[in-house]
Amino acid sequence: MKGITIIETLVAVVILTLVLGAVSAFIFLGYRAQNYTWQQSIAMNEAQKGIETMIQEIRKAQSGDDGSYIIEKAEDFQFVFFSDINRNGKAERVRYFIDGSDFKKGVIQPNGWPIKYNPVSEQVSVLSQYVRNLPPIFRYFDGNNQELSAPARLNDTKLMRVRLVVNVNPNRSPQDFVLESDVQIRNIKVNF
Repeated sequence: MKGITIIETLVAVVILTLVLGAVSAFIFLGYRAQNYTWQQSIAMNEAQKGIETMIQEIRKAQSGDDGSYIIEKAEDFQFVFFSDINRNGKAERVRYFIDGSDFKKGVIQPNGWPIKYNPVSEQVSVLSQYVRNLPPIFRYFDGNNQELSAPARLNDTKLMRVRLVVNVNPNRSPQDFVLESDVQIRNIKVNF
């Protein structure tokens, strides 16, 4: 009768350890990839919902209840306008802007008499995280589809292009997810 030697036992333990280590690493990498994919998917869905909401609100832009023009600011990374977003018959001051890698929305309700929009009462919410825009988020065009530069944007904008670049981690695949949409402000007359 022959038994197992200590060397055979040590070799078996080393092989078992290597196999368990490889399996554990494979499982760990699988969970890590799944977690990253899940985060990227959530970020893309948030950005898509944010753009859809923004497009609807911009289309319905109107003059402010204090007599302000439809568009207050038309910058590369910030757009401020007036719209009745909660359908209560009063135009709110709406601001879409980038703050770090967060795409945010600020809303100011009109109040007082005469009506005013107090910046202190702005309610800010995050629409999308992990926004990585290097090109502008907002681009502005006139009635002839010619791109506008500031300050002409305030009075001559007839069409806007909104572009968000989302990526949870730019150093990992998949690459950037780009959402882009055009919107025409309905209450601004277009002269072709």
